[in-house]
Amino acid sequence: MKKILKIVGVVVIITTIGLAVNAAKKPKYQLWQVYKDYFVNAKYVDLTHAFMPDQPVWPGFGNAKFYPAKAGKDLGDYAKKGEVFTYKKHGFVATAYWIPTDQYGTQLDPPAHWDPYYSTIDELPPTYAVRPLVVINIADKVAKNPGYHCSVEDILEWEKKYGKIPEGAVVMIRSDWYKRWPKKEFSDFPFPGITLDALKFLHEKRHILFHGHEPLDTDTTPNLEGEYWLMHNGYCQAEGVANLDKVPEAGALIAIGYAKPKGGTGGYARYIAICPPDWKYGVSIKEAFGAPLPKYDKPLHWDEKVGMRVR
Repeated sequence: MKKILKIVGVVVIITTIGLAVNAAKKPKYQLWQVYKDYFVNAKYVDLTHAFMPDQPVWPGFGNAKFYPAKAGKDLGDYAKKGEVFTYKKHGFVATAYWIPTDQYGTQLDPPAHWDPYYSTIDELPPTYAVRPLVVINIADKVAKNPGYHCSVEDILEWEKKYGKIPEGAVVMIRSDWYKRWPKKEFSDFPFPGITLDALKFLHEKRHILFHGHEPLDTDTTPNLEGEYWLMHNGYCQAEGVANLDKVPEAGALIAIGYAKPKGGTGGYARYIAICPPDWKYGVSIKEAFGAPLPKYDKPLHWDEKVGMRVR
């Protein structure tokens, strides 16, 4: 009996050692742990306008049009060429979009927008995905002077409060101009912007990734000197950004997503601010897990008046 117990004891010890060794060999996924420790509890704020047919856009381009998608060829009894796909008959719907420009709504401008020797939207590196977010608030000055442009002094004032702007950051200029969207007065002149000196400071002294603003243009100079300089020096910019009043001025991250048309000179973008867990705005992954998505009380349907699908 003692011999049997001794053998059992040895087996238990060997098994315990084996489990310990296997546990030691088990890989540690550091980024998954970062996700669990930080990103699950973070607050997410959308900085993006949903684009639609009737919205502010440069008159030289004109507005988009949405259409219910139709069969492009005869599909036997299932669908005839030109027939609109419906939930009832085909089990799904799709939408066709005629968009006269890639400079539409919330966007990411690559330098090829103005200079053929620089990157198109599909040539941007994947490292654009996540960056530190800096928000420079000029809203009070814009309230007094709609044409106010962010200056080097405004940037230095931000750094007095929060420290030096991180290299590689995305710097958003908050003006609260987005609150006019999508009304026609969104395009009123003058509108807020950023000075050329401020842009040069951000890129040449602080080495940021790109800056962004709420209006659809960089500045109000006759030749758009700020945008001209950016595009001819290999820099991108974000335009038509929203909700910058709902994110912290320092300490957040920004997730950057955009369409990737080959040879594209602009990108329909989506920007998401990732804020600290105790931030007063936004929603956490725990609050909006995303799968399954909620079912609405009202069905999606095509509205001929507005030219798009609504609930």
